[in-house]
Amino acid sequence: MAVGAFGTLVGAGGGFLLVPVLLLLYPEREPETVTAMSLLVVCANATSGTLAYAHQRRVDYASGVWFAVATLPGAIGGAILVGYTPRRTFDALFAAALIGLGTWIVLRSRQQAIHPPVTGRGVVHRLITDREGHTFAYSFELWKGLALSTVVGFVSSLLGIGGGIVHVPVMATVLHFPVHIAAATSHFVLAFMSAEGTAVHAVTGALSWDRALLQAALIGAGAVPGAQIGARLSRRLHGTGIIRALAGALMLVGGRLALKAAGI
Repeated sequence: MAVGAFGTLVGAGGGFLLVPVLLLLYPEREPETVTAMSLLVVCANATSGTLAYAHQRRVDYASGVWFAVATLPGAIGGAILVGYTPRRTFDALFAAALIGLGTWIVLRSRQQAIHPPVTGRGVVHRLITDREGHTFAYSFELWKGLALSTVVGFVSSLLGIGGGIVHVPVMATVLHFPVHIAAATSHFVLAFMSAEGTAVHAVTGALSWDRALLQAALIGAGAVPGAQIGARLSRRLHGTGIIRALAGALMLVGGRLALKAAGI
């Protein structure tokens, strides 16, 4: 429930917290099994969070559908490649990704503020008014969003983190989405992205009908109500606070996993 609440609050799905916990709790399990369990939980969490954000009218469906389609090839490739990754290599790779992304977010934090409208060919413009009457106007290059979503799909499926932890800061700093819209739309994309990766793991046998599947289902059952809590809390936090919370959690969890990879 805690993972679901915090993951939805920052629009990341919670996989970036759940995977390190699973790696620490089940040191004997293969990376493929851990990522499969995490993606199933992320799928449940993202679906619940999307429903909550949809009620708030903060989901950019037009952009989200395009981004979700773009994640498909990357999600399939990442789910297949993780089966060939040694456990210690996986731990080190995951730790480096978390710490690097957290540091990048801190360095780019000032650049996620309001930007002048983007102009030129391939630029789309959005105007969204949420249920509370707040209006969000922004524009971005669609091709850039599609390219980034393909990479996010690959990283998401490879590491089992759902991708939101990459998608939200990228949407906020590179595509200049308002943070609250980025978090809500990221959850919408996550629901599809995690389902794609989970389906591949089910086909390859990484998520079979055994104890791992039961444990993932029970964790997912707790994440569903947690996602509703996180979506409610998001209305009370400023966008800067959400980004800082995301960066702090990334570096903290990444540091702990790095120590584990080093045998400490």
